[in-house]
Amino acid sequence: MPAIALTGFLTALGLIVAIGAQNAFVLRQGIRGEHVLPVVAVCAAADALLIAAGIAGLGALVTNHPVVLTVTKYAGAAFLLALAVGAALRARRPERLDPAADGPAALGAVLTTCLALTFLNPHVYLDTVVLLGSLAHQHDPGAWVFGAGAVLASITWFTALGFGAARLRPVFARPRAWQVLDIVIAVVMATLAVTLLV
Repeated sequence: MPAIALTGFLTALGLIVAIGAQNAFVLRQGIRGEHVLPVVAVCAAADALLIAAGIAGLGALVTNHPVVLTVTKYAGAAFLLALAVGAALRARRPERLDPAADGPAALGAVLTTCLALTFLNPHVYLDTVVLLGSLAHQHDPGAWVFGAGAVLASITWFTALGFGAARLRPVFARPRAWQVLDIVIAVVMATLAVTLLV
């Protein structure tokens, strides 16, 4: 059983670590030091829910109803494009990127963005629900052990990313560094949006 859990851990980690909108958002929140624990908790809890749903059989339902993924695809692309534009606008005015200048963002707004980045991404359903759900059942009767390993990978990654980003704060004390980060975020978000549509 430990080998099955380790397989789940490594498989999920391989899927989660790739740069994406959610990771970019968690990194930014970690650097800013804003609501890091709630953001990490929401990301890990959402992954746990989606992994459990995949193992419980939601993956087959998603596969059999492609309209769900189509609606999510267009809503997700629109949301990512809006975030890309926001990041590009922030990059144009680097003096506004100082966390102390504007004060912290409201927790509700931060968590709403975090949830949207998670659930409006059709890849999360394909990767987490369909793929991990299918892979888990290849280890029956240890499917839930595989799932536990995958959930542990999610918790480990988001905790390391969110709280580890604090080490980058000295670098991001300079507005230019925030400008570069926001340009990268804008490019990543726009690229992901176009990828969803194409």
